[in-house]
Amino acid sequence: MTKNVWQRIIFHCKEEFPLEACGLLSGKNGIAETIWPMENVNRSPISFSMDLDQIRRVFELIDKKHESLIGIYHSHPTAEAYPSLQDIEYNNYPEAGYLIVSLAKQTPIVKCFQMKANYVKQLSIKIVH
Repeated sequence: MTKNVWQRIIFHCKEEFPLEACGLLSGKNGIAETIWPMENVNRSPISFSMDLDQIRRVFELIDKKHESLIGIYHSHPTAEAYPSLQDIEYNNYPEAGYLIVSLAKQTPIVKCFQMKANYVKQLSIKIVH
């Protein structure tokens, strides 16, 4: 992902604290170039859900930019940066990278995962330009 996207993810997650923040990432060639902060309709510190109409609108904008969905992110305000059972169960885009930002410590910890059914694999994150 770009450094700008990285910084904006952290900013959004801190801004929503103590609630979970969430959003989508789009780009080209596997590089997240655009961040789409979304509303957490749950308004919860332990779960998130995105509005289906907002998701549809963002997907239309992603198409207009000739980008594709690269990732989904959300924060864990008090938990570690690892998918919860809910995160795994409700993952509707297994082809996308799944970033979790833990705000449990003073310095945010960000990890990325690929999740399919009960399969969870940590992926590396590379920051470019």
